[in-house]
Amino acid sequence: MASADVKAQDPRIAGISSAIRVIPDFPKPGIMFQDITTLLLDTKAFRDTIDLFVERYKDKNISVVAGIEARGFIFGPPIALAIGAKFVPMRKPKKLPGEVISEEYSLEYGKDVMEMHVGAVQAGERALIVDDLVATGGTLSAAIRLLERVGVHVVECACVIELPELKGRERLGEKPLFVLVS
Repeated sequence: MASADVKAQDPRIAGISSAIRVIPDFPKPGIMFQDITTLLLDTKAFRDTIDLFVERYKDKNISVVAGIEARGFIFGPPIALAIGAKFVPMRKPKKLPGEVISEEYSLEYGKDVMEMHVGAVQAGERALIVDDLVATGGTLSAAIRLLERVGVHVVECACVIELPELKGRERLGEKPLFVLVS
C-alpha cells in the first residue's frame, strides 16, 4: 500500500511493490524478510523508486540527505544528487574515520550505536533521513536525535517499505514519515 501522500493509482507503486521479494523465515523463523535486492535488479522499479522520492523532495529546500547504514546508502546518494543536497552517511560504530558524534538506541535484542562525522552537518540545515525499511522505528528515531542534537531540522524520514504492524511510525513522534510500500 502506498503512503497516503502518493497517488494510489500511480502505476509505479505497483511495480515497486511487486519487485520486492519476500523471504519467509529469514533470518529466523517467523520473520518475513523484505528483500530489496530484487528491486535493485529491476532497473525500472529502482528508477521509479528514486524518481518518486525526488519528485517529493526537489522543492523542499533540503540541504542534507542522511542515509542510514547500509541500505540507506543505496537510495540516499541518487536522491541527494538529484535534489542538489549533500549525502551524509550515518554508520555503525568504528566505521567512520575521524571525529564522530554518536547516538545509542534500543533494539528488540539489545542496544546499538549510530555515528556521523563531526562537522558533516551544520546547525540550521534541513535534512531528509533515508532508509530502505522502517520496522520498530528505533534506527530512524536515533538518526533524528543525532541530527537534532547538532541543530539540524529534520524535514521528514523516507523509506521504501514500512511494516506498520511493528508501529515504528509511533516512535518518530511528530516527525513525518513517507513510505512507498506498506
